[in-house]
This record gives sequence, structure tokens and C-alpha cells, in this order.
Amino acid sequence: MAAEANEPRIDPDEILAGIREWVEVETPSGDGAAVNRLVSRVEAQLGQLGMRVVRHPGRDGFGDTLEARSPWGGEGPGILVLAHLDTVWDIGTLGRRPFRVDGDRVYGPGIYDMKGGGHLAFYAYRHLVRQGRETNLPITFLFVPEEEVGSPTSREHIERAARDAKYVLVLEPGRTGNGVVTSRKAWGRFVMTVTGVSAHAGSGHEHGRSAVVELSRQILRIEAMTDYARGITTNVGVVTAGGPGKGNVVPPLATAEIDLRAPDEATAAEMVERIRSLRAIGPDVTVTVEGGINRPPFVRHEGVARLYETARRLAADMGMELPETSTGGVSDGNFAAALGVPTLDGLGVLGAGAHAEHEHLLYSSLEPRTRLVLRLFEDLA
Repeated sequence: MAAEANEPRIDPDEILAGIREWVEVETPSGDGAAVNRLVSRVEAQLGQLGMRVVRHPGRDGFGDTLEARSPWGGEGPGILVLAHLDTVWDIGTLGRRPFRVDGDRVYGPGIYDMKGGGHLAFYAYRHLVRQGRETNLPITFLFVPEEEVGSPTSREHIERAARDAKYVLVLEPGRTGNGVVTSRKAWGRFVMTVTGVSAHAGSGHEHGRSAVVELSRQILRIEAMTDYARGITTNVGVVTAGGPGKGNVVPPLATAEIDLRAPDEATAAEMVERIRSLRAIGPDVTVTVEGGINRPPFVRHEGVARLYETARRLAADMGMELPETSTGGVSDGNFAAALGVPTLDGLGVLGAGAHAEHEHLLYSSLEPRTRLVLRLFEDLA
């Protein structure tokens, strides 16, 4: 249903006030109780808009997953809005990095990734309700509690909701130049464990087999698998080593956490096989690798392309360019796109500094990005 000419304006100050409210509830992924404080607040806000709200209990120490559906549109496929309420920031970060406005930049932990985007979509929906308007399709929100650590407990809810959707809109941060995301790489996570033989570093060095030396050789192997031309990156990000004793012991144990990014399913499968097939180089040591693909690739299939073209047309009507981009970063949009559901990602706020001390959104992006989401809500059929 088209917006009326005398429609009240979208108020960026009101949007920002709502974002601040969410930002000032700290929500580190691994603290389920902290995340649930914000889940409860958002649950109440969605309920006040007349949405049918279901709260799926969390497990393994993570928070609850919040699902809410518009009272209109029936039970058929509709628009699924994906957002996450958790952040990478520990409790107490707000004390040293409080919410603050500096010109066009607005700072705060999790404000860009991605409480700004989640609230932006909430505001667009509330704007519809305030005008007494309904959309062609039902709208479902899914707010997840642990996206930053791979969505281990919410994935089942994401995939079920995506299978029931006609379109999926992901409110992860927007990209440079007002861009959106139409493809993402697959993400693999692995742990390599090396077991050697301990010995006295002085009087029995020749009897030892250093797990650290072996792991060092393996790291060079892993890093050499990076192939920029093919869109493959491998990264050893965390290393632990040692065992009983201290520096005077040949270390019998070492581990490494391995990150893999691959552009498509076939390449991902190839790389999983290569990494999991790594074997020991030195004598009398063992090497084991556990892990696999955490998120499948988000490929720009035909449905994604059509949805993007719709968004690009709507943005053009608003006088905005809307370039598309691909990224090695992942999101819950990977799960939806891998099921073949038309998915558009990166619809959230503009800014910079995800997971960084300078994280901020751009105030100037709030009104136009909210209006774009609102138009998608009303145009999609």
C-alpha cells in the first residue's frame, strides 16, 4: 500500500534515541543473562505494536531468540527481517566508551554492528503501524542472541523462518558509498592439536619432540593455502602452547585456531578436505584437526539479483545510488541465501569500525536507510 503524501516524516532524532536505548544495554554474546535484558525490552516493544511474539529459550549459556510476526498477512510466506542483539563487547565497555555524538558520527559499543540496523528496521515497522498501514506481505522479525560467535543455538530458528519466507532482509551494517551486500564467503572454523614428547630442555633435549616446532611448520602450510585469485583465505588467529613446567621443558602440546573463507560451496569443500587432511611433518608427533564449515556461502543467485534490483530501483526513486558488494565477512544471511531464498544484506546503518574501538554510525544515514527499508516492506509482493 503506497504511502500517503501527508505522511509524517521519518524522524532521525527519534531513531537515534531508540538506538541509544538498545546500545546502553550491554550484550556480550556469551552472557545470556545480559543479552536477555535487551531481549525482554525488545519483546515488550514489539508486543506494544500488536505483533505476535514468540520467545525461544536459549541454551548453552546463550540468550533467547526473539521472533515476532505482524498481525496482518496470514500464515503464508512473507518478509523475514534478520538482526542480532549481541555484540563483541564485554560488560563495562560502555563505561569507557559511552554513547556520544561527534558531528555526523555517533559512537557506542555495538552501535554499528548491529544495534543501529536492528532498531532502524523496528522503527520502519513502527512507522507503518502508526499510520495504520499494512503491507502486501506479512513481516516477521527474528532477533538472535549469538550471531557474533556463529549463531550455534539460533541457526535452527533462522533456517526454519527462512524456509517459510519469500524474502529475507538482513540489517547488518551498510557498505561504503551507501552499498548493500549480495554475496558473502563461506566461513570455516577449525582447531589443530599437536601432541609431542616432553623432555628436559637442558639435560634431555634430544629426547623431546616439540609440539611448538611442529605447529610452526603447520602454520606455514596453512597460511600458504591462501589464494587471493580464487578468493580463498586461511588464517591462524589464536595459538596456545606448552604443557607441564615452563620454558625449560620441550613443549608436548600446542593448538591453533584456523579461520577459512571460501567463495562457493565447491571451493569450501575442497579446502575443508585439505585442512582436515593435514598430517605431521616431524617424527614422533601427532597432528589432529577438528572443525568444518560454520556458515555456508551466500551466493548471488537469481533470486538475490532480483531482490537487489528492486531495492536499487526504490533507492533510485529516492535519489540515492545503491551499489552492491561482496565480502569475506559472514552473517546470518548466509544461512538464508544458502537455502535459495532471495536475500539482501547490509541494509543497516552506514558508518565504520565494526569490532573496533572507533565503531560508529553516521547520523546522516538514519533517515534514508530507514526509508529504504520502509519502501521495501511496502513494495515487495
